[in-house]
Amino acid sequence: MGPVTNRERPAGDFDYERHGQDYAVLRQTDPRIEGKVHAALGVSRTVLNVGAGAGSYEPTDRYVLAVEPSAAMRAQRPATAAPAVDAAAERLPFDDDSFDAAMATVTVHQWSDIEQGLREMRRVSRGPVVVLTIDAPALQDFWLNDYFPEVIALDQTRFPTIEELTSTLAHGSAGVRVEVVPVPADCVDGFGEAFYARPEAFLRPEVRAATSGFSLTDPAAVQRGLERLAEDLASGAWDQAHGHVRELAEYDGALRLITANT
Repeated sequence: MGPVTNRERPAGDFDYERHGQDYAVLRQTDPRIEGKVHAALGVSRTVLNVGAGAGSYEPTDRYVLAVEPSAAMRAQRPATAAPAVDAAAERLPFDDDSFDAAMATVTVHQWSDIEQGLREMRRVSRGPVVVLTIDAPALQDFWLNDYFPEVIALDQTRFPTIEELTSTLAHGSAGVRVEVVPVPADCVDGFGEAFYARPEAFLRPEVRAATSGFSLTDPAAVQRGLERLAEDLASGAWDQAHGHVRELAEYDGALRLITANT
């Protein structure tokens, strides 16, 4: 593995070198989501984590090798995390069938060529390919769309459809399964829907910074949404319209787990 350097251009549409320095603080592994991801990996003993970021959801009970193109993200990986290779999903520097399984958690929308990246995961894995992602059309039912429709609209263009992902993964696979992953009310992985029952969190800049859609949206549009949300929380209008979600122990939203088996 060569020296740690910053890329001149980001590997995806979000520049983690400039904006990802504090990413690991809020985007932590939620144990309930983790359980589903690890179950999908089956009995695999060697796992490649593609677009690994700061190491969320990597198993600790088997050998893991990570691929992460951002130096800023690799720098946030804890000392106990798996070794990380500076590479991109579209060009994995490994031989065919090098790993028992391959995983990618909430990263495929950042890849420059999603189909090629999935083919590469399929190529290097002898067993399952596991992808945790967002079903972007389902985000339109999330109350956040009432305040930040520009963020939700942007995500419609960024995230591949579930059909696109399953179609690519189906080639050379014995079957592809798609599972709705419930989001716990106290979810510690700070993606947008994690705060479905904690709307006040979106008023905090660090929470918005951990969701790339906010950073990529026109700041004026984000500010308008913030002002409306703050007003509705103060007046009770938000609770009148959406307060029932505060009572939900978990939320069936847009989070999906896709597993392609050999």
